[in-house]
Amino acid sequence: MEDTVKIELVKNTALEIEEHKAQNVIAIDLKEQNSWTDYFIIATVNSQGHMRGLLRNLRAFLNENNIEFKNKYKNVDDYSWLFVDCGFMVIHLMNEETREFYDLEKLWFNGKTVYSSKSS
Repeated sequence: MEDTVKIELVKNTALEIEEHKAQNVIAIDLKEQNSWTDYFIIATVNSQGHMRGLLRNLRAFLNENNIEFKNKYKNVDDYSWLFVDCGFMVIHLMNEETREFYDLEKLWFNGKTVYSSKSS
């Protein structure tokens, strides 16, 4: 898959997550810093129900865009952090406390921001 196609899919995925009420959505280009994925998308969810609904919508969106969902979740029992592996992009859905604690944006500060939500 070409880089321009990948980056558009990453931006569209981040927008889809934001449209489903996730907060502080950010997409980071990690190609220069990481060997196992090209992009991270990080977003904050506000409840277990929100995470479940967002995951359901995300699965449909990824399927419609022919993006492989590498890890399979049947139930979301803990909403502190959900890791969605799509190969070239990894999506982190986290509650606010977990996101603040791990601060992935700071850890991957050398990455280029390719999308940032209005609520950031």
